[in-house]
Amino acid sequence: MKRYRPLGLFVLLCASFGAQSLVGRAGQPAAAGPKTGDSPFETLHFRPIGPAAMSGRIADLAVYEANPSIFYVGSAHGGIWKTTNAGATFEPQFQDQGLISIGDVTVSQSNPDLLWVGSGESNNRQSTSWGDGVYKSTDGGKTYTRMGLATSRFINRIVIDPRNNDIVFVAATGSLWGPGGERGVYKTTDGGRSWKQVLKVDDDTGANDLVMDPTDNRVLYASTYQRRRTPCCMNGGGPGSGLWKSTDAGETWTRIKGGGFPDGPLGRIGFDVYRKRSNILYAVIEGPDTANGRGGRGAAAAPDEAPPPPAGRSNVATTVTPATPTGVYRSDDGGTSWKKVNDENPLVGHRERCPEVDRGRGLGHSAFLVGDSDYPCTHLVKRPIITGTSLQEV
Repeated sequence: MKRYRPLGLFVLLCASFGAQSLVGRAGQPAAAGPKTGDSPFETLHFRPIGPAAMSGRIADLAVYEANPSIFYVGSAHGGIWKTTNAGATFEPQFQDQGLISIGDVTVSQSNPDLLWVGSGESNNRQSTSWGDGVYKSTDGGKTYTRMGLATSRFINRIVIDPRNNDIVFVAATGSLWGPGGERGVYKTTDGGRSWKQVLKVDDDTGANDLVMDPTDNRVLYASTYQRRRTPCCMNGGGPGSGLWKSTDAGETWTRIKGGGFPDGPLGRIGFDVYRKRSNILYAVIEGPDTANGRGGRGAAAAPDEAPPPPAGRSNVATTVTPATPTGVYRSDDGGTSWKKVNDENPLVGHRERCPEVDRGRGLGHSAFLVGDSDYPCTHLVKRPIITGTSLQEV
């Protein structure tokens, strides 16, 4: 056996030198082809102009309305991106905080340098990244300071009182994988130095959406959301989910029931208030999916993948099925009474901030944004667009 050892060493040395030669060749740039000048595409080069390619899902946008060229983008796992030239270029922010998953970003409309960030994207996927509380910046995002709620894990909405920047409300969705932690609606009146929990349902239910009446800062609406993920499945619903209203600046809350609002265990609820007539509310509601066993505490969890929409489905939604709770609802009296305007629970994609309680899964943010144009139910972000009693994808 010993006489084969020198031969073996020689073979190993040859293989080592050959590998180094191949690696060296692979590291050399390929020779560029000659430029003929005949093609108009020779000088055409692509460059990234937004954060989506670098940060995965886009969780939120915050626009300074007095100058829309200034806006912030919150990403699922890439921190904050800021533009001051309407998106021509972006500056990365929130890159050194450790947990850089973003659930919500909100800018003061009286000071574009005052920014609040809720860490932890509030999606329901297995790939969802968590956060460690709420952050504040007073210098346009150059620096951030953590202001508390470290065990909230996921924050889906932050509202700054337009009349007092020290008053801030936070909708904490709470842990996706287990009970407890800081979840519900929290309020600060001292710029984040202290927090008070003003709305709590139970240890399995957090807050999803949160809106302040644009004409009366004492009136707020909040939706709560009961959810639990397991390694295989997602149970996004139960008796904890609902819609709430406060008329005393968030100190006390009344659950909205009856008057056409669906009963029973619900899933995710996104909603908004029409700015020009604040008594008008729209809500997109995820009702029980009895076919998949969802809709209540202890119910069997449903598989992650939602069934595709029927082939040839029209892109205009006008169907109203009274017996089906899932759909888009409208109130003209501040939430006292409701009318179902269509059955849509649109699967726009799991990631956009759209009415996207997606066909019995609730995998996305489920925020519902109503514009302030002369059409009081125009959807401003992504799609679909809702006008009157129809919902149209564009």
